[in-house]
This record gives sequence, structure tokens and C-alpha cells, in this order.
Amino acid sequence: MRVLFIHQNIPGQFRHVIAALCADPANSVWAIGDVNAAERARLQFPRLNVVSYTPPPAARDGHPWLVEVDAQLRRGQVVARALQQLRDKGVALDVIVAHPGWGEAMFVKDVFPATPLLTYFEFFYAATGADVGFDPEFPTGPQSAQRLRVRNMPHLAALSACDAGFTPTRWQQSMLPREYRGRVAVAHEGVDTDAIRPDPAARFEWNGRVFEAGQCIVTYVARNLEPYRGIHVFLRALPALLAAVPDAQVIVVGGDDVGYGMAAPHPQGWRAALAEELEGAGTPLDMGRIHFTGRLPYADYLKVLQVSAAHVYLTYPFVLSWSMLEAMAAGALVIGSATAPVREVIVDGENGRLVDFFDRDALVAAIADGLRDPARARPLREAARATIVQRYDRKRCVAATLKLIRALAAPK
Repeated sequence: MRVLFIHQNIPGQFRHVIAALCADPANSVWAIGDVNAAERARLQFPRLNVVSYTPPPAARDGHPWLVEVDAQLRRGQVVARALQQLRDKGVALDVIVAHPGWGEAMFVKDVFPATPLLTYFEFFYAATGADVGFDPEFPTGPQSAQRLRVRNMPHLAALSACDAGFTPTRWQQSMLPREYRGRVAVAHEGVDTDAIRPDPAARFEWNGRVFEAGQCIVTYVARNLEPYRGIHVFLRALPALLAAVPDAQVIVVGGDDVGYGMAAPHPQGWRAALAEELEGAGTPLDMGRIHFTGRLPYADYLKVLQVSAAHVYLTYPFVLSWSMLEAMAAGALVIGSATAPVREVIVDGENGRLVDFFDRDALVAAIADGLRDPARARPLREAARATIVQRYDRKRCVAATLKLIRALAAPK
């Protein structure tokens, strides 16, 4: 097959599918991506034909709600020119796979109208029932719904133009407009369950300390420590948890940048803001037992999951993090928030624990129970891994995505 992938951070969510296609010499695999990611992709996939582009400058005027849309249109035009160059060179394609989130898929069909377009839909914004307005601590303004309608404009264009789509979870599919859902399949990127697995001999070394599997270790992971992933709930719960479980140690992995939502009221991020808040409340974080590692190399991150006795995953109703699935694959006891799409994966008392996102007392109790009675938690940990192997194993997920691609590439 001749397949082209489009993603500003190539390979992005297409990493495993690109690897599978490149492994077969019969395939011709192309990619278009931001110049900052293109070189990494070339090194990672020597057989991948990568075309890079430089992101266009942002607009300096216009309606403030249209700043993001304007950037998407400009990026879409740059990608369209790259596609035109491929077409003019005689490059023929069987399928184009694109992520529309940054506007790159906007004009694909105008350059290759006869080539099937498979689009990856990560998240469709909604004024109710999802992330916006979920947390009363951060209320939305009266014009929030209007702004979100504008933010969805490129996604609606992508839904209209694509021949088919796919999205990682059923909940993310349910967020799409009803009239388009039948064209969008559910196909997760998958987890490497061969590499990510329990290790009773796992050791994680950090800042002169050694943490080992079997110890009383609580873990929390997010790309950035921010309210969207419940860092405010988690850190506020820690003084009570450490008092309830005197031998517990806590490892917190994640950066201090802003990924989703509003910036912190502290220049050093939400971690510093919350530490300052707890200090002022007379319940300071015990830095002798709480270990903030920042972001870690992937191998060290996996060790953190493997030494975990209780892994906390909190999230707004939003895109499901890979880290939760990887923690389950590593055999961790995951205490998750009872929010979608977490409930799509974890059943309380069967393969993990679920608590209300805002209920700190319930969170502390669930973590403490898991730490105090590891034998009772063992079946949950085993069931957690079984869930990932059965439903989210990388080989199974890649096969499902390749099936979508081949179906579009087949002669009609």
C-alpha cells in the first residue's frame, strides 16, 4: 500500500501503525509533519518518506476567538502546498491518514480528491458533559459555549471531508455529533503489553533513594501537573493520606508546564501554587515523603509504575491518558476518578477502584485500603493487566487500525 500520514508532531498517535507499515517492504509510507518533529521521525523510521513544513506565523489582528482557527487555516494551507508538491512529482497514494486538530487536514481533499481520507478524531468540544464546566473551582464564563462552537469549526470541516474516521474510546466517539458517529470507528493506539508488565524485582532510584516493588509506594503520573489531571485534588489529599499510612512514600511524575486549562496563579506552576496553599493552611507537604521527579525518561517512568503499590489517576471528562492504561498493564492497583472515559476501562472492585473526582476523603480511604491490604488488592491488579492485554494490546489495536486503512485502500 501507499499510505501518507499527516500530523504536526509526526508520528504522534500514528507511531505504531507507521512502524507496522514500514516493516513491510511492499508498502510505500509517507509522512508530512512540522519541521521540529520531522527529523526525529526520519531517525526513528528510516523507511519513512518524510516531508517537513515550517509552521506559518500567527495572525496579529482579527477576532480573538479566531486566533486558533486562523492558525489552523494557515497550517492547512502550508500542508496543502506540500501535498501539491507530492502530487506534481507523481506520488500516488492509496490512503491518507490525518489528525485534524491543528488544521493540517483542512484542504487534503482539495489536492487529492480521489484518495480516501481516514481522519483521527481525538476530541470534540462540548459546553456540557465534558471538561468545560466540570470543576466548580474553575467556573466558565457566559460565552464559553460560543467559544467552543468556534473551536469545533475545523473538526466539523474534517468530519465533513473525511471518508472515514477513528477515535480511541467509545466515550470520545460519543462526543461527536450524532450524524457523524457511524463513520467513526473506535480504535485505540494500543499498549505494548510485552514490554510493560509487572516486575516483582523492579527498582526505581531517585535522588539518592531506592524504591522497590512491594514497598508502600503511591504513584501519580501526568505529562503536566495541572487540575485537568486532578493534581489539586491529589496534593490536597496527601497530608491526610500520609497521616493515615505512616510508612507510605509518594512519587509524583510530571512537568510544571500548562498543557490543558488555565495557567497556575504561581509562576512556577500548579505544584508550587498548591504547596504554597497547603503551607498557608497549616498542612504543608512532607517533602521527606513526597518526591517530585519532574518528567522522566520512559524507562524510568515504567519503573515507577512497576514499583507502585497504589497508582492514582484523576482526570476531568477528557482524553484518556496513556499512563493509566500503562499502569494497568504494569499490574498496578489503579485508583481512578469515576469520570468518562475512565469508567470505560475500570470497573470499581473488579480491575481497580473508582472514586468521585472531588471526594478527597474517598480517595484517601481507597489508597489506604490498597496499601494496608496488598493481598486483597492482588486480584484487582491481575484483572487490570488482563483488561489491557485483552482489549488494548498494541498488536490487537494496530491490526484494527490497519484493517480500516486496508478497507479504504481496497478498489471500490
